[in-house]
Amino acid sequence: MEKVGLSYGSDPSGLVWGYLFGVTPEALAVDSAAALAWMRDHAANNPSQFIWLHFNLSNAASEKWLTTHANLADEFYETLHTGSRSTRIELAEDTLIAVVNDVLHNFSFEESDISTLWVSVARNVVVSARRKPLQSIERVRQAVRQGEPVRSSVELLIHLLRDQADVLVKIVRDAVERVDDIEDKLLADRPTAKREDLGAMRRVLVRLQRLLAPEPAALFRLLQRPPSWMADLDTQELREATEEFSVVLSDMSSLQERIKLLQEEIAARVSEETGRSLFILTIVTVLALPINIIAGMLGMNVGGIPLSHHPAGFWIIAGIIATFTVVAGWLVTRAARRLR
Repeated sequence: MEKVGLSYGSDPSGLVWGYLFGVTPEALAVDSAAALAWMRDHAANNPSQFIWLHFNLSNAASEKWLTTHANLADEFYETLHTGSRSTRIELAEDTLIAVVNDVLHNFSFEESDISTLWVSVARNVVVSARRKPLQSIERVRQAVRQGEPVRSSVELLIHLLRDQADVLVKIVRDAVERVDDIEDKLLADRPTAKREDLGAMRRVLVRLQRLLAPEPAALFRLLQRPPSWMADLDTQELREATEEFSVVLSDMSSLQERIKLLQEEIAARVSEETGRSLFILTIVTVLALPINIIAGMLGMNVGGIPLSHHPAGFWIIAGIIATFTVVAGWLVTRAARRLR
């Protein structure tokens, strides 16, 4: 993994790591000085070679070094400072500009769970930059260190996109397991999840979809008119990588609909339970109404209260109350049956 030290995990120029491809079967690790010398003296004369430089933007020297030596498109710097972090790939000055988000997903979706990577892909130079360490770019680096062949600069970007698709697949798979468990318990009349929990999960999926889904318009334009230096095989693999994204995002949309249906089912059951509670409360209120009325009337401190001196007055009043209670209970039960 990246080591964070006094230089924010990078050298004085802001470079975290650099690799040169095409010179030997395996990539060669280079520092900023060697990278600068290769770009100045060999890049134009070696179309089969390319270099990958990964920078830490938390180091203030990174952007200065890139501006001075890397000759990147202006759109790359614009994406660094824009407020939008949605995943996208677009063409600018015969260069691919990509914004990729890395997710540490635990169904909390705090801002600290998202790291953004900015990538510029030209024929001979790939520049990636981040402010916080990313797992996805580290996986690509480990693959390069283990000797995995990388045919072209675009293949690095494709590798990164496929890693992100794998992350999304895991997110959807974990979410499906949770939803299946909630649905099984709901069908077994053992609901444990609250609508608020399902709502939070649904909001997470919506925000993930909005953030991680590649912008279709820019991607369509790129696939229709790729840069002249991009090989047909790279174009095809890039199309396949984006199709993998589309499949996963479609599954995510279906999962959101399932969660919505579960929310509605839970809401219906809560409404039914509330109705039953209100019905019971109504019955109790109606049954207590006769005794409350009569007790109130007999408790008035006025003269002329009937049966006050009758030897069986108490039992007469009790009989009247019982009769009214039975009649009221019968009327309420009959009305409830009609409503059903």
